[in-house]
Amino acid sequence: MSSEQAGSAETPRPTVFLSYSRADQGQARMLAQALEQAGLQVWWDTLIEGGAAFARTIEAALAASDAVIVLWSRHSVASDWVLDEAARGRDLKKLVPLSIDGTEPPIGFRQYQSITLEHAQGTIAPASLQAVLRAVLPLAGREALPRPAAASVAQAPADTSRRGLLIGGGAIAVAAAVASVVGWQRGWFDTPRSADEARRIAVLPFDNLSGDPEQRYFSDGLTSEIRIQLSRNQLLQIAGQTSSEQAGSGQKDGRAIARALGVDYLLGGNVQKAGDWVKVAAELTDGTTGLSRWAESWERPLADVFAVQAEIGAAVAGALSAAVEGPDASGASRVGGTGDVAAFDAYLHGRALYEAGIDEVSDRRALEYFERAIALDERYAGAHAARARALVVIGNLYAAHDERVLAYDSAEAAARAATTLAPDFAEGFSALGFALASGRLDMRGARDPFARSHELAPGDADVLARYASFRSNLRDHGRATELILRAATLDPLNARTFRSQGDIRHNAGDHAAAITAYRKAIELNPTLAGVHASMGFAQLMAGADDDARASFSEERSAVRRLPGLAILAQRAGDRAAAEAALAGLIAEYGDKSHYQYAQVYAQWGDAAKALASLQAAWDLRDGGIMLMYADPLLAQLRSTDGYLVLAKAVGFT
Repeated sequence: MSSEQAGSAETPRPTVFLSYSRADQGQARMLAQALEQAGLQVWWDTLIEGGAAFARTIEAALAASDAVIVLWSRHSVASDWVLDEAARGRDLKKLVPLSIDGTEPPIGFRQYQSITLEHAQGTIAPASLQAVLRAVLPLAGREALPRPAAASVAQAPADTSRRGLLIGGGAIAVAAAVASVVGWQRGWFDTPRSADEARRIAVLPFDNLSGDPEQRYFSDGLTSEIRIQLSRNQLLQIAGQTSSEQAGSGQKDGRAIARALGVDYLLGGNVQKAGDWVKVAAELTDGTTGLSRWAESWERPLADVFAVQAEIGAAVAGALSAAVEGPDASGASRVGGTGDVAAFDAYLHGRALYEAGIDEVSDRRALEYFERAIALDERYAGAHAARARALVVIGNLYAAHDERVLAYDSAEAAARAATTLAPDFAEGFSALGFALASGRLDMRGARDPFARSHELAPGDADVLARYASFRSNLRDHGRATELILRAATLDPLNARTFRSQGDIRHNAGDHAAAITAYRKAIELNPTLAGVHASMGFAQLMAGADDDARASFSEERSAVRRLPGLAILAQRAGDRAAAEAALAGLIAEYGDKSHYQYAQVYAQWGDAAKALASLQAAWDLRDGGIMLMYADPLLAQLRSTDGYLVLAKAVGFT
């Protein structure tokens, strides 16, 4: 498509041709969307209509474009198509080379300086996008974007560390986005955010200044409570907890924190708890100007900690001209909260243990803390929701059949108590969906609670990720992808989010995209439970058996590793090794892993045994059943009578 076709006769939009390897399609799509949003017309091969003469269409697009952007990667340097398109762009003197993984361009193209394309999944880093625009716009006869100006010494705060947010009242300095401002003024980008559009905020971990490491749970819990309170405001988008903690931990450059998280504002603070008193300091910094929007400190009796949370939330919203919706949060009025300090303290202890996810002992201790919180305040909806989650995890991972059934029943009752006590509490509905889907294996019943949790907290990354995984298990691949990409934008440093994104693409049959997401998860957290096996199954389904074998060898969990090895051995014709891997799995896990046995038998082509194992998993309430409807490893069974009956019983159909 030519630039004349793309825009008006007076101001045609610059047109770029995007050349990439098919293996890098995810990054290409991300860049194409960013360039389109910046006002450029992007041509790439997804625009070729069925039946079009491929080579002629590409040649015409190359000739009509103002610039040819080439994405160099370890895949594209070996692609004849990309090499030909790059050569054509070079010969036409409109080549703009980008590097997406650090790969050096091939010989013949190294005289051109490549732009490093930095991004979090789903979002191009602003600095990278501006560098691309500076290269493209002059080729289209437009005025180039200016290079970012150095920050004025007079305006730079003396301390740009996180501690400098509070000690001495210094504001975080974020480099001024001069190029972006010029772009807005000249119409190259979308219009600026209006007063009623969402502001993006990261709530950094509040420092524990109590002098006692054991009090860390309190400062972390207070941070999380403030994050939850802010997420209720529809005009605020809150960066996910995991990403905010990772970006803020040990990071001394506030500018790097804002850039890594893609946020407009940073909220930081510290907490000092001593006896029956608590001192809290907080500051909100504008990520565009580097100026403090608001700062305050409190020294109150511990019983007033809830009022302090409410005042912080109201002050942040007021500083951003974003009206807080719902009742004023003072005392116990935060949805799902409590007015009992001892109950709150027990809840924070439990949450710290639950989120650590160390072992059965720590999970059961977390449950005890949640139950203590409820005993102190039976109307504490947040504690009921947390208890429901803990019960499902214990039932899934540690309990024998009878205890498992009891745990699932109790989890549903706890989650329903949370939603009854606090009808506008998103975490309560998310916990109910989790208890019904992962515990009771009632996929039909879980739909409304999960949908309600999303309605109540559309800007909460954890709520989005849980709902996305649920929709994926229903084979609603489009909706699931939309939700998980939003979660990844809000939580760009959370390995679990990218593992979920990989699961969602794997379920959709897009194994290449799944592998990319799993790689990102491993990059962020190489020890994340199950991610190497997930990568292995995606590689297995993509036909990359050697890569899959290497991934399974990295997986520490036998229940995830052995099914993959059994399938690979069978594929390789080594029946003895395949049988040995399955026998080892059965010997170690017995009746706890019938779902995995079904996966192995299905991939071996033994439909009868696969269906029998699925039925056993259902009879024993094996949590794996909630995955059966979208699991690519079971695709061969989907037309069988036994599978269809079971899918209906579980509530998929």
